[in-house]
Amino acid sequence: MSYEIKQDGKFKFIEEGDGEPLLLLHGLFGALSNFQDLIEHFKKTNKVVVPLLPLLELDLLHTSVGGLQKFVQRFIEHRNYNNIHLLGNSLGGHVGLVYVLKHPERIKSLILTGSSGLFENGMGDSYPKRGDKEYIRKKTQLTFYNPDLATEELVNEVFEITNNRLKVIKIIALAKSAIRNNLGEELSQIKQPTCLIWGNNDTITPPFVGKEFNRLIPNSELHFVDKCGHAPMMEVPEDFNKILDGFLNKLKIPAASV
Repeated sequence: MSYEIKQDGKFKFIEEGDGEPLLLLHGLFGALSNFQDLIEHFKKTNKVVVPLLPLLELDLLHTSVGGLQKFVQRFIEHRNYNNIHLLGNSLGGHVGLVYVLKHPERIKSLILTGSSGLFENGMGDSYPKRGDKEYIRKKTQLTFYNPDLATEELVNEVFEITNNRLKVIKIIALAKSAIRNNLGEELSQIKQPTCLIWGNNDTITPPFVGKEFNRLIPNSELHFVDKCGHAPMMEVPEDFNKILDGFLNKLKIPAASV
């Protein structure tokens, strides 16, 4: 299923449904197809918004977690979204965390899945010879518990990026920026209810990372999903949507009056 990509000023995004905004930030190799099941499910209750992050379009100086955070800030202000449920996967989670720490006023809740910001395994120490598609296939498969989810389309997408020298430089710049921008104890400042959804078989941000986020973010809950890697919303969409439904529904219940 394809969605209309809207344009407002210099921003491109998907926007489906009505209600409180559920804003999704994708990761470094995140295709919009990653979120299809999530969009279909939540557009019945929320305004689901997916901005196309300019991961490889920013100039090299701003190709960083901070540069992407500023882009998200400008997008949210331009569209004037409020009471946002901010969801980020991988690098998108990291960008979301930096945004919440700087601009908490527009965010109602935070959802992180396989987020960087504390620790992540990158592409490893070896970089491929240009044109080594099998290397890219194996690395793409590491994202998932089930390697079959590394479809030819996804492998081709990553392969195309890694075959372009400037794009590779930008990918490395973003990966290094994520490692440098370690949030650690700052996370204790987050006041929003936070839902952490983690794959038990995530090798990029392993389960201990989810536990550490849970320890550091005061009002957080942690859910592990079995037989699942780094992209739960893509690999186990039914489980993911059920957990997120439960979390968002709890936020709708008014606090009991004393």
